[in-house]
Amino acid sequence: MVKSYTNVVPTPSVLPATRDRLRVATIVACGQCHRLGLATSARASELASTDLWCPRPAVGLKRELPVVQVDMSELNKEVVDLVWGRPPSGRVSASIFRRWTQGFVFSESEHTALEQFEGGPCAVIAPVQAFLLKNILFNRESSNWRKASEEEQKTTLCLTLSEILESACSSSSTGFCLVTWAKGQSPHMSTQSQLQMQDMSEPESSQSPQEQQPSALAAEDLGFEQFHSVLQKRTVMSVSDLKEEMLSLYHTWRGCCGVLLFLYSVILTKGIENIRNEIQDTMEPLIDPVHGHGSQSLVNLLVTGHAVSNVWDGDRECSGMKLHGIHKQASVGFLTLMESLRYCKVGAFLKSPKFPIWILGSETHLSVFFTKEMSLVGPESSSEQARRVFQSFDPEDNGFIPESLLEDVMKALDLVSEPEYVSLVKSKLDPESLGIILLGPFLLEFFPDQDSGIPDSFPIYHYNGLKQSNYNERVEYVEGTALVLGFEDPMVRTDDTPVKRCLQTKWPYIELLWTTDRSPSLN
Repeated sequence: MVKSYTNVVPTPSVLPATRDRLRVATIVACGQCHRLGLATSARASELASTDLWCPRPAVGLKRELPVVQVDMSELNKEVVDLVWGRPPSGRVSASIFRRWTQGFVFSESEHTALEQFEGGPCAVIAPVQAFLLKNILFNRESSNWRKASEEEQKTTLCLTLSEILESACSSSSTGFCLVTWAKGQSPHMSTQSQLQMQDMSEPESSQSPQEQQPSALAAEDLGFEQFHSVLQKRTVMSVSDLKEEMLSLYHTWRGCCGVLLFLYSVILTKGIENIRNEIQDTMEPLIDPVHGHGSQSLVNLLVTGHAVSNVWDGDRECSGMKLHGIHKQASVGFLTLMESLRYCKVGAFLKSPKFPIWILGSETHLSVFFTKEMSLVGPESSSEQARRVFQSFDPEDNGFIPESLLEDVMKALDLVSEPEYVSLVKSKLDPESLGIILLGPFLLEFFPDQDSGIPDSFPIYHYNGLKQSNYNERVEYVEGTALVLGFEDPMVRTDDTPVKRCLQTKWPYIELLWTTDRSPSLN
């Protein structure tokens, strides 16, 4: 799914400035940096409106944000190589690039759900949707979480994008990089309009959305090379300035190529070299240039702030090579159908996140499963810990271990592990002397009355951003009810869909009852 360089354009540092005086400005012209000492705020304002400009604050703000603007031309090759790699044909096909030229657009049918137009950008849209739901469900006071005004959509989306950028930032000293359209370079603008725009002294954020950014319809006329020739990098140094700047650029994120502009912002904020050091295979691009899907490294970067290629906990050694995994509990989780097929095993840091929201991965697409039931992500109970430890000795997920490993499991759980007692337990758990210990009887023996704290049933929701994958081809949340049974309970099989198989990698005995005629699609 997914070193150092010497030609990186240095990011000019923002020197301290008083409220009335901008002491130093960095102007990028003809590929060279010229430093000008400015004596008066009037001269500073004049330059800020031409070559180095600070966007007009949003209504109610009384200060200008310290924004440094840098030409992207010399960074383009490194960014393109990291994101798109080197396709066999030598160039990214127009059809693949077109799939990624959409912005963050809310569904008309579901005010808090983002819509995905074509396959591919789910690697960015699904993680953003997961964090968006986290902020709507658990950080917003309104009880009607499915309704949102345009202003609420703007605020929540920009807050969410800022949060992901904060997570990706490797060092506060480097600031946050925002990749936007170069001034006057919107694809819909004619050459004459671009020349007029270059002479205008108004900052970009004061323009109307129609003038400021192209619409999604401009994507057909925007080629891969043209897109990368009209970008600029802007840097802000503080979290508060980042949030204000993200709000001022709202129409950038929701307009043409908003998804790519945000992705590039995350990459430059994280640092190209830092990402390459985390990716297992540096030859694997973040976006497959042949099929257009995002890699696991890309998903992990957006979910955790680290572009590691694996989903297990911690690092592992393989033939002398260190393979990086996830190192701390994520805010939102990740489950994959590939685990049910035994291609991989997701670790606890992604499987048990801070909030009950999980990105679900199929072979070709990403969707989101979520609930408001916080007990699902509460502290691990003794029986849940025992299940996890037992399964760590069962790497193939067979549901049993060789009896020779029983003593090791009992020691790992701080159970009595004297040889005589272990032998007694073996004879009880393996009365037919088959040489194996089953998970179910083991848990019943040592944790018979353990209550995980999870309710027997709770409301659930599923999100899929593709219209064609939704009931009646409208992007809407699918509602349902989940039943989490114990292994000793009689199985009430409701279905055997990919969604259920994916969820069973976390809750082996979960059953799903949906309100629609058909189960939601993972694809």
